[in-house]
Amino acid sequence: MAILTELPEEQEAAVTYDVFLSFRGKDTRLGFMDHLYQALVNENISTFLDEEEVETGEELKPELARAIKSSRASIIVLSKNYASSTWCLDELVMILEQRRVSDHFVLPIFYSVEPTNIRKHESTFGEALFEHKQRIESEKDVEKKTQGARKLEMWTKGLTEIADLKGKDATGRRETVVIEEVVKEISTRLELHLQRRMRIPHLIGMDNSINSISSWLKRGSSEILTICGMPGIGKTTLAKHMYLLHCHEFETSSFVEAIGRRCAEHTFSLLDLQKQLLGDILKKRKIEENNADMCTSKVEKALSRKKTFLVLDDVDNFEQLDVLIGTKGFHPGGKIIVTTKDGSLTEKCSLFRMKFPPKHTKHALRVLSDTESVKLLCWHAFGNNDPKKGYEKEAQQLAEYCGGHPLALKVLGSSLINKDASIWSDVLEMLEAKGYLTDVQESIQKALQISFDSLSGDCKELFKHIACFFVGKEREVTETILKECGFPTSYGINKLIDRCLLTIGGRNELRMHQLLQEMGRDLVRKESPEKPWKRSRVWKHEESLDLLKKDKGTQRIQGLILDTNLLRKEHNFKDDDVNKIFRADQPIQMVYEFFLRIWLFFARLLLMLSSSHCKKVELRTDALRKMDKLKLLQLNHVKIDGSYKNFPKGLRWLCMHGFHSKFIPSDLPMENLVALDMSYSNLTQLWKKPKLLGSLKILNLSYCKIVRVEGFSWLPALERLILINCKSLVHVCESIGGCDGLVILDLSYCNNLSNVPISISKLKKIKRLSLNGCLGASEFLMRMKDMESYASSSSIGEFLPKTPKSFLVPSLVTLSLIGNNLSNESFPKDFSSMSMLKTLYLNKNPIDSLPDCVRSLSKLEELHVGECWMLKSVLCPPPTIQYLWADDCPSLIKITFPQEMSSPPFLDNFGAESLS
Repeated sequence: MAILTELPEEQEAAVTYDVFLSFRGKDTRLGFMDHLYQALVNENISTFLDEEEVETGEELKPELARAIKSSRASIIVLSKNYASSTWCLDELVMILEQRRVSDHFVLPIFYSVEPTNIRKHESTFGEALFEHKQRIESEKDVEKKTQGARKLEMWTKGLTEIADLKGKDATGRRETVVIEEVVKEISTRLELHLQRRMRIPHLIGMDNSINSISSWLKRGSSEILTICGMPGIGKTTLAKHMYLLHCHEFETSSFVEAIGRRCAEHTFSLLDLQKQLLGDILKKRKIEENNADMCTSKVEKALSRKKTFLVLDDVDNFEQLDVLIGTKGFHPGGKIIVTTKDGSLTEKCSLFRMKFPPKHTKHALRVLSDTESVKLLCWHAFGNNDPKKGYEKEAQQLAEYCGGHPLALKVLGSSLINKDASIWSDVLEMLEAKGYLTDVQESIQKALQISFDSLSGDCKELFKHIACFFVGKEREVTETILKECGFPTSYGINKLIDRCLLTIGGRNELRMHQLLQEMGRDLVRKESPEKPWKRSRVWKHEESLDLLKKDKGTQRIQGLILDTNLLRKEHNFKDDDVNKIFRADQPIQMVYEFFLRIWLFFARLLLMLSSSHCKKVELRTDALRKMDKLKLLQLNHVKIDGSYKNFPKGLRWLCMHGFHSKFIPSDLPMENLVALDMSYSNLTQLWKKPKLLGSLKILNLSYCKIVRVEGFSWLPALERLILINCKSLVHVCESIGGCDGLVILDLSYCNNLSNVPISISKLKKIKRLSLNGCLGASEFLMRMKDMESYASSSSIGEFLPKTPKSFLVPSLVTLSLIGNNLSNESFPKDFSSMSMLKTLYLNKNPIDSLPDCVRSLSKLEELHVGECWMLKSVLCPPPTIQYLWADDCPSLIKITFPQEMSSPPFLDNFGAESLS
């Protein structure tokens, strides 16, 4: 099987690759070639690598011949057994022929072989040619013998020719260095920085914008560019295009997407964005910093030291810029692109109040012309810029209908792929029959809804649920909750992705374009425009509060969310908001300011009165008694009084951040609950009297005041237990070992939890265990050393495995022990029972060398030992290791890898200058 990294830009042309790889599989496939291929792909270099091994004498496959002819370059890895394969020799001859008849670039890599031996046909190359000659001479078929002789002559000449070409000598050198040089050479030779095709959005009607921004990027000074325009006009697409086209020209870069939306949806998301930005700039996979001010300071320092290219997408508040890039300026030549719907926003940030503010340029995007609209519609419908024969009239009419809006054209065109011309006509008639307004926003809604209308009933309802409640939520969590609400979640989410209505982010979170989300919510709003209580879903915090205070709940409501912290943000009206509303020309500036101040006085007075109800929101439980069909409920930072016996009994998801009580009320109906999130609450214990929760799969008590977590026998279906930063937690019951379905356990930063339950060794499905900064992590590992005595204990014996060696179950995939003050003596001698472990985090621990137990991990792929300040050496980690993160280890002087490894793993040792 061949690995194909990208399709061609022109669908009707032959498949085109940047690079064809020719190599001897048994010499280099699992080591050097695997890393080389991955490095090429990571640099967006379209690469052909054949996965099949063949025996000597077989003919070259036609698809390989086509791949060579359709590639712009070839990399030939000449190893000791290369010439023993007739297939490799046939590839060599064809590649050199392609070089003679075209501008095909050929780069040989001499992998543990001498070019002289290849040129003079000595050593293994001479032996291989001799064996081929003997085989050919023994051939009884005259025609085959003659053909073989001709091939032998071409092979011989080919080896001589390739040995004379300038290439890369890998003998005795670090493979990572060689691979880096090869990737750079290929990129330079093929001018990929000028014609990158992969993952760069196909833009139509933006040539002027591309040329203008490209010129701006070439300026030597540090500057900020703001791309502004209406929603869906292409700001993000253009910014992404420019980023992928030019990011390689800078020392470091970062693209932070959908900032405004992510901040609106999550109270604490700015810190996550800071971590992403800082990680990209410093080229670190994980940033352990939970203080926003410290993060800003680190970003400022990083921006001042490196020539950086940043794209900050969908910024809707200048304070987001203050938090993300700070006030210290950036390195000469550094560039920042900001995309926003408000063109005046950028210059409000603190950076422009400096003594020497950066240069600032605005670039406003407009709708496409009629001609450009037809091209964009056809690109998404047909894969080229022109309509197919017989579609010309319909394409023109549909393009006009979209009003030149790129997102509308994209969604409409995608919905018509492989559809007959008659379907196009029907779609046009359907749009016109509904009599929509010609307003641009209405055009967007209509275009988006075309794709929505083609969904099945279940998928439509699933889409509306996600649009109202689950954008930004983890996919697996969402699927778990909505599956219990009766939706075919796996099928439905995949269908939404296929229809371009949903995407999955890098952290496996659900993402939806803002306009698509607004469309989904507007569909729900239209169920009852003036009466939210008659809708199926209520997501606006103010409407939810009003509905509950006035006791207007109905049986129609399936989901409702209310977060008073976010509600307060919505009422936080500032002078800058007023300035945006009231504009004044210079001749009437004084009059404007006089009336503005009067208006501000009364506006603040009215806002104080109107928002006072947000400061302490108190509700009665009876407000929910009529909502029999309610399955999704979020009441964050709400004080709720009264008996819970009339709470909706069909709830599947209950989120109550900041819950005021010290325990979960015993009369709260929880029999059908699948997910319970009580984070940031006053809970000191789960409940006074436990009850069987046979459906509960997700329990999140992070940042609670909880002291003890017990009664796991009452939670037989539990799959995720999240107890992050429970500072008061001192005990987790050993009965947790009876939760057979538990997959994720996170006890990070439980500073007072001195004893981690050892019965987790009995968990057969657990995949991720996080004990970062947990007081009991050290004791937990120490007890692993002598499990036999613990196994005999009457109090916990029933929850323990029978043999000490199986203390940690084989299903564990990720183990995180960051910042636990663990020395080498803290670890047991053997980790071999964790046979499935792929990722291990030991960051910020005072180890001086690699603990012996790590070497027993037979499938370990990622090892993180960053910021281990005492670490001096990492000797012979498991041969399966693919990534070693040893950044900021100032004492680190030596790293060695097992001899059986064909090539070393990816190594990040930033900050270890003395490393040998």
